[in-house]
Amino acid sequence: MAVLHKHAETSAPVHDIIGKRWSPRAFDSRPVEPAKLRSMFEAARWAASSYNAQPWYFLVASKDEHEGYRKILESFVEFNQGWAKSAPVLAISVAELKFAHNKNENRHAFHDVGQAAATLALEAANLGLQVHQMAGILPDKAKQLFHIPDGYEAVAGIAIGYPGDPNSLPEQLRAQEHGPRQRKPLESFVFDGDWGKPSPIVAKK
Repeated sequence: MAVLHKHAETSAPVHDIIGKRWSPRAFDSRPVEPAKLRSMFEAARWAASSYNAQPWYFLVASKDEHEGYRKILESFVEFNQGWAKSAPVLAISVAELKFAHNKNENRHAFHDVGQAAATLALEAANLGLQVHQMAGILPDKAKQLFHIPDGYEAVAGIAIGYPGDPNSLPEQLRAQEHGPRQRKPLESFVFDGDWGKPSPIVAKK
């Protein structure tokens, strides 16, 4: 089985685990050890959040938890169901939309849930796993299936597992899996003084 390891070519030195993290769609069928899953969610637990509100929640199921796994998969759009069903573990991140301490709207809830998910993904890479996060979910379907209460909203889908053989994917997805990793250059989004003016911190020498 050919497994891809797509290490990022960064423009500045970063921690190795950041370069190793990527988002495959091909997953191996072997189960993920419960201890590793616990470590991943422990990493998410320690993410930063506004007022330390920790507005993140996760619905999670492995393939041997048939009912939970089915409900999560059904909460994905059809395209994502097609490839995500190979992942041994699926999850949905959920945001609490108001602060618990004053009941005001938490404008940063999705941001903070994203921070928790990113921390989870980095720990996954550290453990030899990978995570593919997806925007293509059906929030209303998830709310219905899991009885998510008012004031909470499903944010994103998450597939978790060991990287698998890209040749197991349909042709179009196989080409994407083998494609190069690409990011915008630093000077296109780190500004100084005026919008669109690259900061000297990142300007090319």
